[in-house]
Amino acid sequence: MPTKPIKRPRKDGRYLSVEDRANIGWFWRGYLRARMPWLITIFLLIVAQGFVYQQFLRLSENGLRVIFEKGTARELIWVCAMVFGVFTFRGFMSYAVPRMSVWVASGAVLKLRADLISHLMQLDLAFFEHSPPGAIILRLAQQAEALSVFVGQAFVRALGDAATVVILSVYLFYKQPILFVAATLVIPPILLLLQAVSRRIRVAQANAQQAMQDYMGGLDEAVGGIRTVKIASQEEVEEERLVQSTRKIRRYAIKVNATAALVFPFVDFAAALVYVMVIGGGGYMVLSPNFDMDGAAIITFLIGLVLVFDPGRRLSQFFVQLQGNMVILERVRSLFRESPNITDAPDAHDNFDAGGDIIFDNVRFAYAEDQPLFDGLSMTFQGGRTTAIVGPTGSGKTTILSLLGRLYEPLGGRITIGGVALGDLRIKALRRSFSVVAQDIVIFNNSIWENIRYVAPEVSDEQIWAAAEAAEIADLIRQRGDAPVGPKGAQLSGGQKQRIAIARAFLREAPVVLLDEATSALDQATEEKVKLALGRLAKDRTTIVIAHRLSSIIDADQIYVLEAGRVAETGTHDQLMDRRGLYSHLYQMNYAAMSAPMGTSSNGAASTNGSRSS
Repeated sequence: MPTKPIKRPRKDGRYLSVEDRANIGWFWRGYLRARMPWLITIFLLIVAQGFVYQQFLRLSENGLRVIFEKGTARELIWVCAMVFGVFTFRGFMSYAVPRMSVWVASGAVLKLRADLISHLMQLDLAFFEHSPPGAIILRLAQQAEALSVFVGQAFVRALGDAATVVILSVYLFYKQPILFVAATLVIPPILLLLQAVSRRIRVAQANAQQAMQDYMGGLDEAVGGIRTVKIASQEEVEEERLVQSTRKIRRYAIKVNATAALVFPFVDFAAALVYVMVIGGGGYMVLSPNFDMDGAAIITFLIGLVLVFDPGRRLSQFFVQLQGNMVILERVRSLFRESPNITDAPDAHDNFDAGGDIIFDNVRFAYAEDQPLFDGLSMTFQGGRTTAIVGPTGSGKTTILSLLGRLYEPLGGRITIGGVALGDLRIKALRRSFSVVAQDIVIFNNSIWENIRYVAPEVSDEQIWAAAEAAEIADLIRQRGDAPVGPKGAQLSGGQKQRIAIARAFLREAPVVLLDEATSALDQATEEKVKLALGRLAKDRTTIVIAHRLSSIIDADQIYVLEAGRVAETGTHDQLMDRRGLYSHLYQMNYAAMSAPMGTSSNGAASTNGSRSS
């Protein structure tokens, strides 16, 4: 959902807030301070570049005096050679400084990206369920790159401009203090303008970043759901939604640039006033016998002002850009402020009986505080046996697996495996004990072979073939070879994706098998084959099965029937059918739905497009 735009600028009157300075300090300590030798080298080269202009002014004044005072041609040639030499040196520095600064900045941002990715991988599942994908992608890709460009190019260029301004200003003050002090009268109005503009730039840039985040999130939704979009003939709706987002991006980009564009005309106007004062006042000082100034001095001073105002003009633009990058820096750093709630306890260990009983003892859990899902849930999954969990949608079946894998923490009660509380175990050790076949299957745009190998890269080819044969997908591997399966496995059917997930489970050989709708996308013929494979997988392992297709769990050793987050019934298939309770009702509905011919509802009434069976 698009966010509301920020309308009011900050009113603290500061160009850089306390938060800005803290963010700059964080970036310096974490990513730039370690590169101090290179930064010092770059700084010295930048200062050397600044002295080139000072030497140019000195040599220009000497050359003008040679001309005005009828010096020799040899002296003039010598001055010209010196000017050529200093600018050749500056040209070399103009190549070396950007190369070194971009190398340093890209290295810093490479480490920043690596830290962002590492931190992101440690965050809880809840973070990803509440964070738009566009926001995460924007920080890792565009915003990190923007910081690299800003530090490696804009900041270094501004540092060079600042060095030029300072060195030339000191020289001009030394040569003509009265004219220089008069020229500085325009500085306070420029600073006031920069402060006013910077506040508005910050607001516009924040809105521009938010608009880009909304656009990338919408793009991710549209591309990820393109199948639904096509089937529902909603291409025009999605097109208009995305175009509206791009219009918003354009609107805020124009605001940013329109606000920043106020600076240059004002600086140019101020420069014009300074030049008028210098030409008028300096001309008077040249004509007056009371001042020791000649034509060469006033021309040199004017050239010096040009050399000061040009980098000064760029410097004013940099301070405007700085505000926008402070917004980006805050957005990037804010990701590091997210911290995982599910972590290893200080005394966590790896020692437990992964084949022992798994017990939920009076467990309480809620996704939202005012909407509890489990309130005193107790269940036992016997080690080495198959336990099934069934129930209506929303009864909490998949949440049980999430709690078991510590993707979420219970709000109360206790979950143990082999008599050890999950909170006492290292998370990686706990999760290594599971083989999971879930309804949400992650398929990469690689070959089927590599998709199976993903869960255990170190295994042999023979082991992968064995897992593929067991999951009834080996023939498809032979047919497709190394051909990629498309983004998110777009070239595969739902059943083929699930067989990849089953092959992964065989490959891990973990003592606990979690099957979340493991055969939901398979036709009946393939399901029978896969059920045999799953039977081999589950043999002598603790197996927990979640299923809507109840025919797949008839042979389970124990079945829990959930309803609204509580255990409504428990027993074997035959016991539950004899009770004629909720399970029996679900089974009959399930059987009727599977038995109904195509185009017929479960109650036997014919259904057609655009009509509802009665």
